[in-house]
Amino acid sequence: MALGDAILACLTERPMTGYELAKTFDSSIGFFWKADHQQIYRELSKLRDRGHIQGREVVQTGKPNKLVYTLTPEGRTALRHWAARPSTPASTKDDLLVRLHALDSIDIEPLRTDLMARLEHHRDRHANYERILKKRFPEGTAEGRLDLGNLLLLRLGARHEQMVADFCEETLDALSAMTGRGTVVPLEDGKREGKG
Repeated sequence: MALGDAILACLTERPMTGYELAKTFDSSIGFFWKADHQQIYRELSKLRDRGHIQGREVVQTGKPNKLVYTLTPEGRTALRHWAARPSTPASTKDDLLVRLHALDSIDIEPLRTDLMARLEHHRDRHANYERILKKRFPEGTAEGRLDLGNLLLLRLGARHEQMVADFCEETLDALSAMTGRGTVVPLEDGKREGKG
């Protein structure tokens, strides 16, 4: 998947400015497809050049004018074409996993510290997914295809983060047993409030 495909998918929801697209990435697609704001703006130019989107200037009083982007018919065709192709499973490149592979040759304490930080990170992300799920889908059901897609993505994200947090706990427990140190103490839910 290319960044342009992700942008086209976002623009199916509604017309957006570059700023709104960047915020959408930060709060939704960014959970599984990383792009910084500059990358998004560069890709918008490329999509315009290809005729997949068009920008309409909106005059604003007291602020700079803004461009609002919409999909063109060619852009919808390109999106459908891309979506009809088989997906490619994500590849994993994680230096923590490489460290575990080399466990017999590395110092355990820096690894434990890294694992504790990872554990907290994934617990926080899990809590964030759960908050979003409760806010957007309080009944646990979706209306329409767009909502269903977002509900399923949020559920996958929550499960993934919980699974990785569980893995970090299991690994820390195994390292503790190996070195004779105590086990991991789960954070209380209240300590995670306000993060995300």
